[in-house]
Amino acid sequence: MIINIAIDGPAGAGKSTIAKRASKELGFIYVDTGALYRTVGLNVLRQGKDTKNPDDVIPTLEGVDISLRFVNGEQRVFLGEEDVSEAIRQNEVSMAASNVSAIPAVREFLFSLQRDIAEKNNCIMDGRDIGTVVLPDAKIKIFLTASARARADRRYKELVEKGQDVDYDSILADIEQRDYQDSHREIAPLKQADDAVLVDTTELDLEGSIEYMLRVIKERL
Repeated sequence: MIINIAIDGPAGAGKSTIAKRASKELGFIYVDTGALYRTVGLNVLRQGKDTKNPDDVIPTLEGVDISLRFVNGEQRVFLGEEDVSEAIRQNEVSMAASNVSAIPAVREFLFSLQRDIAEKNNCIMDGRDIGTVVLPDAKIKIFLTASARARADRRYKELVEKGQDVDYDSILADIEQRDYQDSHREIAPLKQADDAVLVDTTELDLEGSIEYMLRVIKERL
């Protein structure tokens, strides 16, 4: 029996980090759907196109090769033969991902790839609409969130530790803008599925968040 776990939530809630650790503990495949949208956004930006304009974005999908591969036991994201796992984490790419994800053709383009992985593997898949649209029959659904300020704090510290010169207020503004865009788009808006468990990590550190998530999953498996 194939078991799918869907994790949804806003930008910066720690979905990728927490889901990656949980999948390793459970022996499941981890699928970061946000990375797929980021890669589409990166590809559009590199071509100098407007990430909000469907007429600019849709032609970039023709012939583009986006894949998830495991390298030394770690999931990496490829655009063609280029490993873009680091490049897609830039702030401008985050906003580009939010923009392109509102375009139906982009969602359709990535939908079959996500579904195909889930049909063949026990997996934890995270994103914005996994429990509501991509995997509506997932055995376990979780809505992972934290306050906007808590998410901005985490992102700021992460970027500073990487040596980047960043402005906290700009990061907070970006997160709030993404929250609004993701929850108000016409196609598959960000929302908690009716049967999803709410996991709020505002007051938790990373290890506490992972323990909380694993406890919720194991209670329901």
